[in-house]
Amino acid sequence: MSNAACVPHCMTVADFQDWVPETALAERRWNLVDGEPICMAPTSENHGAIQSEAAYLITQYLRTAGSPCRVITAPGVIPRVRSISNERIPDLGITCSLATGARAITDPVVLIEILSPSNEAQTRANVWAYATIPSVMEILLLSSTSISGELLRRNSLGHWADDPLMLDAGSQAHLASIGCSTLLRDFYVTTSLAAQ
Repeated sequence: MSNAACVPHCMTVADFQDWVPETALAERRWNLVDGEPICMAPTSENHGAIQSEAAYLITQYLRTAGSPCRVITAPGVIPRVRSISNERIPDLGITCSLATGARAITDPVVLIEILSPSNEAQTRANVWAYATIPSVMEILLLSSTSISGELLRRNSLGHWADDPLMLDAGSQAHLASIGCSTLLRDFYVTTSLAAQ
């Protein structure tokens, strides 16, 4: 039997959260998209290094600032639209609520995704799902192939800007919702791109 035949279809979020993939698929990362589990390709070394460094730098800032906010690696988040059959897994999520031990965070403030060539289209599709979550104020996309990024932010009226703020190596990645600001290139110090 092929691996594809072992992946269930028409799942709810509750089914998805209780689902245990077969051993060969268990180490993979999954999103639930319109009731169907979608497997994501394994991450590159640069992807993992950016994720790790971003989590470290933002956590360090939050602790130093005495913020109640915290960084969660690969949290489940449930879009507001079609919430019964969708759960996405961003690379990082930041929430300012107390820990509950739940399988998904219900009120992320910032979501961070790292774009990889193998799944960029899928990741960009997730961004639109993230934008439906009322608590999300900012979405940061970081490239894994160059020191660059895109920052999407809600305005004071709660509307998303028409276009993202484009960031390069010398740009400040300012996450206004949590007061954190760092040079974009600092997220890349442990990658093969650091010499750029």
